[in-house]
Amino acid sequence: MQHEAQRGRVAIEGVQPEIDGGRFPIKRVVGEQVKVEADGFADGHDILSCVLLYRRQGDAAWTARPMEHLGNDRWRGVFTVAELGCYAYTVKAWIDRFLTWRRDTATKAEAGQDVTVELLVGAALIEEASTRAAHPDAERLHAWANALRGDGDPDQKLRLALSDDVAHLMGAYPDTRLSTTYEKELGVVVDRERARFSTWYELFPRSTAAEAGRHGTFADCAARLPAIAALGVDVLYFPPIHPIGYSHRKGKNNALLAGPDDPGSPWAIGSHEGGHKAVHPQLGTLEDFRRLVARAHDYGIEIALDIAFQCSPDHPYVREHPEWFRWRPDGTVQYAENPPKKYQDIYPFDFDTDQWRSLWEELKSIFLFWIEQGVRIFRVDNPHTKPFRFWEWLITEVKREYPDVIFLAEAFTRPKVMYHLAKLGFTQSYTYFAWRNTTWELTEYFTELTQTAVREYFRPNLWPNTPDILTEYLQVGGRPAFLARLVLAATLGASYGIYGPAFELCENQPREPGSEEYLNSEKYEIKHWASDRPDSLQATIARVNAIRRQNPALQGDGSLRFHPVENEQILCYSKHTADLANLIVVAVSLDPYHTQAGWVELPLEALGLDPHQPYEAHDLLSDTRHLWHGARNYVELSPQTAPAHIFRVRRRIHTERDFEYYL
Repeated sequence: MQHEAQRGRVAIEGVQPEIDGGRFPIKRVVGEQVKVEADGFADGHDILSCVLLYRRQGDAAWTARPMEHLGNDRWRGVFTVAELGCYAYTVKAWIDRFLTWRRDTATKAEAGQDVTVELLVGAALIEEASTRAAHPDAERLHAWANALRGDGDPDQKLRLALSDDVAHLMGAYPDTRLSTTYEKELGVVVDRERARFSTWYELFPRSTAAEAGRHGTFADCAARLPAIAALGVDVLYFPPIHPIGYSHRKGKNNALLAGPDDPGSPWAIGSHEGGHKAVHPQLGTLEDFRRLVARAHDYGIEIALDIAFQCSPDHPYVREHPEWFRWRPDGTVQYAENPPKKYQDIYPFDFDTDQWRSLWEELKSIFLFWIEQGVRIFRVDNPHTKPFRFWEWLITEVKREYPDVIFLAEAFTRPKVMYHLAKLGFTQSYTYFAWRNTTWELTEYFTELTQTAVREYFRPNLWPNTPDILTEYLQVGGRPAFLARLVLAATLGASYGIYGPAFELCENQPREPGSEEYLNSEKYEIKHWASDRPDSLQATIARVNAIRRQNPALQGDGSLRFHPVENEQILCYSKHTADLANLIVVAVSLDPYHTQAGWVELPLEALGLDPHQPYEAHDLLSDTRHLWHGARNYVELSPQTAPAHIFRVRRRIHTERDFEYYL
């Protein structure tokens, strides 16, 4: 067989998608298609057949799907991933002797040439195929071969030889002995739907008490679930819920000295009360946490946990495993630094330790522990400061046993590092969205994320704010800025999140000028949020999230396209389903101070709209309807009343009774 494979005449190259020469898999969710293209060509003028091969990990047999010839030696095939886990795919091609014979024979017959010998050649090819076929197809092929060799009417035999029935059955049993198979098996990681479409809400459990001055509990979190569910949230994300260290505890506004009542930063993990597998005693018990997870599930909400691989000086690991930390010549442990910033309350792990295997296994066990408590979504803190090989190993190990687990990478770092982490296995990733403010910046960045090879492995999760990020735009733009960034995050991205009460209440006071830290940051103190204030954005957040749930176009990122507006202060873009049945057009003012207006230009035919017919633009935010005509239409956006439109666009349909309605 190896000798025959070396005789294959077909070259296969330019296979896409293929990430870094096949080193990394692409990503899909259950039910999505994988569209594969490849260049396939051979010497001479023979006709090729090309198939896309795929199989689920663990399956021995390949499934083949025919590939369509697009022209210029380019081929395309499609398969659907039906289950969680990993798939492999590759491309196979061969000289199709029957199709070549069929083409040449038809050409000769059309030219009036004698094809008696050609019919005998065809009979031999069909007879040969009968030996590969299963009963009763083998009998049909054998009968056809005999008919071509018989004394029947030549025209009738020619019609039989060139018939679609013969071509179809011959295609089912091709001669692939001299085929060429692409030398690489490429991978697909298949996740559940929430990996593609999710709405996150970040909440500090200790700030959920009904009354001010009390430390919140898991029971208090459970009491908040109806209100959070009403917002349309499906992922409730908690910062670390573990015991907090006492040594070098930070005070209010990151002060170096903490007062007796300062609770410390949740990211300074570990004390005599436990470490990464324990919960802060003031929040409750592990059983209380499991009850909260179950209760959230009743509301269609998953609890996501922050995994931060770092320790306070009081963490049990420091005492039990000193070999996992970097010791300085003066006998102290090296605390975390990002010069000139110092984090005296945090010890990083030393991943260069000779005891790295035991460290890796223990860190993996932290994920497994919380998976056993019912958690399947993790936001990973600063993964770019840990070894790439570690993450590839850990994610592969965890997902082998729990393929439904979702990992969100919180890595605000250089683009290549962020992309590499996604290739290594992180399901979703934070982005630069928070700092992209102009039409050019947003268009360029999201075109890169959705229309280049990046889309195959990098799933963006957009956050306009976090406990660490209060951008200048939000600081100076007031409520209109929060509204605009909400709509942008929720419609540019199928997955997005907000740092909850702070965003709802438009908290925008920095600790000092030029800082993105909040004044009186919740990272260092317990807050009491009045989320039901009259100026809260709760109602708008709920409305936007309802629009996302009701419109499948907003539940994916692949169709995102930007459209020109004669005003650079207005950003316009669209998303649609594959069949164009659901089409959303969004217009957002990027100016939080002044009314902006302009003419939006849409590619009507590409969006399935008749250029000669009016169409309805239904603003789902304000529930107003507009009848638009042609490609260019006027929009006006006021920062105080309507800084954004989310239009559902419907084409007009006429019935026999001239009754007009829209689809």
